[in-house]
Amino acid sequence: MLISLHRAPAEPTTVALVLAGGQGTRLHELTAREAKPALWFAGRRRLVDFTMANLHRSGIGRVLVATQSRPATLSRHLMQHWASVFADGGFRLAEGPLVTGRAEGYRGTADVVLANLPAIEAAGATEVLIVAGDLVQDMDYQPLIAAHRASAAGVTILAHSGANAAGPRIEAGENGLVLALGQSAAQPGQGPVSSGVYVFDTRWLADALRQDAQDPASVHDIERSILPRAVAEAAAQVWQGDTAEPPYWRDIDTLDAYRLAQLDFMSNPPCRLPALPGAFHPAAMTESSDLLQFGLRLVSGGIELRAPRWQADKPSRWAMLDGSVVLPGGRIAPGVRLTQAIVGAGTVVPEGLVVGEDPDEDARWFRRTAQGTVLVTTQMLARRAADRPRPVSGIVRALTQRRAAL
Repeated sequence: MLISLHRAPAEPTTVALVLAGGQGTRLHELTAREAKPALWFAGRRRLVDFTMANLHRSGIGRVLVATQSRPATLSRHLMQHWASVFADGGFRLAEGPLVTGRAEGYRGTADVVLANLPAIEAAGATEVLIVAGDLVQDMDYQPLIAAHRASAAGVTILAHSGANAAGPRIEAGENGLVLALGQSAAQPGQGPVSSGVYVFDTRWLADALRQDAQDPASVHDIERSILPRAVAEAAAQVWQGDTAEPPYWRDIDTLDAYRLAQLDFMSNPPCRLPALPGAFHPAAMTESSDLLQFGLRLVSGGIELRAPRWQADKPSRWAMLDGSVVLPGGRIAPGVRLTQAIVGAGTVVPEGLVVGEDPDEDARWFRRTAQGTVLVTTQMLARRAADRPRPVSGIVRALTQRRAAL
């Protein structure tokens, strides 16, 4: 579905392009059917809601969301909650095959921008804000845009630093001119790194994209093709913000990152949570009395379920969850013990299941990372149940023992 971007007035105008078409392969089964930005996060929010809320709070009225991989849920969510927020036709879904006319859609992130350049230029954009649709971040982009305008650079890269900062390193001079872009930092906290948020001068970007499209050796990627060109031309500026405390920022690119970021928001959220327009409070947790009657707890908001301590003489009626998260619709039966687990949406965890205590057993049935995060889904549980021997009833056991004694 496409909604036209009206032409902007004569004053400087920003069009935001949200990159939301990645496959998210390192999230494995979680993105087997959904686009990465559509994954559940912090209750019944989705990852893309952080980016959309930031754009809305920043006063950016023209937004293109480029989708590609498994876009159905993501597109439906955006149309339901965000399309009407950007008034006067300022919202557009740009699905790869529809925009490019090719079945495979976009061919790299630079191609995403190039394919949507006619719509960006028709909107009269003086600059283009490019941001990923799967960043967990709380930020007002207007100071970044103002710094870009003041620098007159071809591109301004939003950098971040701190204990959790990870990404391509940035070497810059005292005046903020980017001197070099390095490989991703091996360890967080090794100086400023690129956050994956950029503001481009539209004319500079258009020229760079068209030149890149003619380069047969290019991978047509913003980070690996366009930014190095800007650095070589002394056209890249870095901006780290004007606050002493680095803002919260997470790139949810692995199962470990997904689980740990979810845990960050369990009790005391480290940044503002996006409110979904026209939705009930998404962090609410509800329980079904019918399920509770049978010792089964339903967590509809993806909130971590904490249970009382186990007692040897009086086993708990509830499950034990340690460093684990349950995605919306997940059900946890009594006697379950989960450590560093992610329970997939709608997954019913059977009574007595233990996850996170035996790495070999976890890896046999579930998706387990080197850092110990274990993903549990309905399909994995079904495979485990089908492969395990069925319990022998007392009557059959007695008959077998009697025959053996004869």
